[in-house]
Amino acid sequence: MTRSEAREQAFFVLFEKIFCEDETIEEIVGNAQEAGLIKINNFASVLLEKAGSNGDEIDTIIADNLRGWSIQRLPKVSLAVLRLAVSEIKYVDEVPAGVTVNEAVELMKKYGTTDDASYVNGVLGAIVKGL
Repeated sequence: MTRSEAREQAFFVLFEKIFCEDETIEEIVGNAQEAGLIKINNFASVLLEKAGSNGDEIDTIIADNLRGWSIQRLPKVSLAVLRLAVSEIKYVDEVPAGVTVNEAVELMKKYGTTDDASYVNGVLGAIVKGL
């Protein structure tokens, strides 16, 4: 599994977590794996662990860099991608921030709109400059 594929699998879990707030990431992963819906490798596992254990800090970073939106009003796909990308930028040192931003934009193009991809790109650019 490539890192891009691992990111996509982690994105699916984080997207599901938005709708299943009472479930832990581990429960979501377990249920999805049991049903054969996802495969999680070590890289995806690290991303999910970092996103889960640092969720409040990640959301604060996102909220502080939004322009014209509140975190509650963001499209759910955008929120999941931003959470994934910020967890990678902030807590995974071996991946350059530019690579993470590009991967996030590609996920947005695949699962969101072109406008959403541009917005996420801008938010992540501001986050990278601020860190």
